[in-house]
Amino acid sequence: MSDSFSSFVDTFKNIGVAKAYGPAVQVGGEEIVPVALVSFGFGGGGEAGDGASGGGGGGMVLPLGVYRTVGGRAAFRPNTVVTLMCLVPVILAAGAAGARAIRAARS
Repeated sequence: MSDSFSSFVDTFKNIGVAKAYGPAVQVGGEEIVPVALVSFGFGGGGEAGDGASGGGGGGMVLPLGVYRTVGGRAAFRPNTVVTLMCLVPVILAAGAAGARAIRAARS
């Protein structure tokens, strides 16, 4: 079991932005470095009596933006679409909390 687990860890230890996007690129004399949130997880289990087992896994890559060199300095350019998508749940939660606060204040 430990041998299979260590080979499993070796397989997935280098997963990251470089695997999602590749290396940094040179465009017009500027170096562009992609930035992403990479998340993955795996699980498994089984029953002792039946000898049945199973497992699964999944992951996601969320492109946050890029770092680019401007005049020898690194500058971050966010991905506005992803930023807005990430803000939607926050805005909905704030709106729901505000509506409940108004209802409670009226009572």
